[in-house]
Amino acid sequence: MKKYQTLLYYCYSYIAEAEQFAADHLKFCKSLGLVGRIIVADEGLNGTVSGTAEACEAYMKAVHADERFAKTEFKIDNVEELSFLKMHCRYKSEIVHSGLRDTSIIDPNKQTGKHLEPVDFMKMKDDEDVVILDVRSNYEHNLGKFKNAVTLDIENFRDFPEQINQLAQYKDKKILTYCTGGIKCEKASALLLHHGFNDVYQLHGGIIKYGKEAGGKDFEGKCYVFDNRIAVDVNEVNPTIVSVCYNCGKTTPKMINCANPECNEHITQCDECGDQLQGCCSVECTTNPRKRPYDGTGYYVKVPQPVAVKS
Repeated sequence: MKKYQTLLYYCYSYIAEAEQFAADHLKFCKSLGLVGRIIVADEGLNGTVSGTAEACEAYMKAVHADERFAKTEFKIDNVEELSFLKMHCRYKSEIVHSGLRDTSIIDPNKQTGKHLEPVDFMKMKDDEDVVILDVRSNYEHNLGKFKNAVTLDIENFRDFPEQINQLAQYKDKKILTYCTGGIKCEKASALLLHHGFNDVYQLHGGIIKYGKEAGGKDFEGKCYVFDNRIAVDVNEVNPTIVSVCYNCGKTTPKMINCANPECNEHITQCDECGDQLQGCCSVECTTNPRKRPYDGTGYYVKVPQPVAVKS
């Protein structure tokens, strides 16, 4: 039996005095012995936390006990080791940066794409009038994506609005959006509707839930996750590896952050190139005096920042 759990969740629900909530929530998480990363904004919560099963259960009960977050759905993974080393809880303007100058043009609490449960998504995704749209960043879909999915050349989700015009050719299709856990699709599908796409859906619970409830069929490669696991398996039905080494082109499922902190590029890299380049994406990065020691994982702990609280 695995010793720990990792919880992935989000909830769009207005939080009054969200900055103070972030500070208080950080203390609460630490009191339970949890580690992880939580973003708090006026619009809601977005988090991944890890701890013992007892601590995670206590956390979920506390979140659900707050009427603002009663609808929160947790994706639960049983893990051998904690998925983080520290606990972060920060206030930001959005729980997912939309890249919009006027964020009020969409509201996930009022209008989003139709939610598809994993089994329904699996049944619909291969229909002729359907387009599967990956709304994640390049480094994520380079590691793994749904078979035949349309991907966008974006470094961050905040670049998504600039890509809307490139999707105009699909306006007469059913658009099935997906992301890791569902949170980005809430805004992506809402934005598509705002721009005149009429038949928009989203994979409820994202890739993670799809793997748990539909066996991950036709998801090719691995799924990037935002913790020290970096990548997780999804497909138990017809798994494949689609990612290749950034340096040599060899097939590899491994993803790292460049050991040069001034680069920190997300890349897929085989073990041989990782050893040769000391966890860097290039020879040039190996010469940086701030290069971090490479332990073979390519994961580096971020230095926690204090939560800013209005006086």
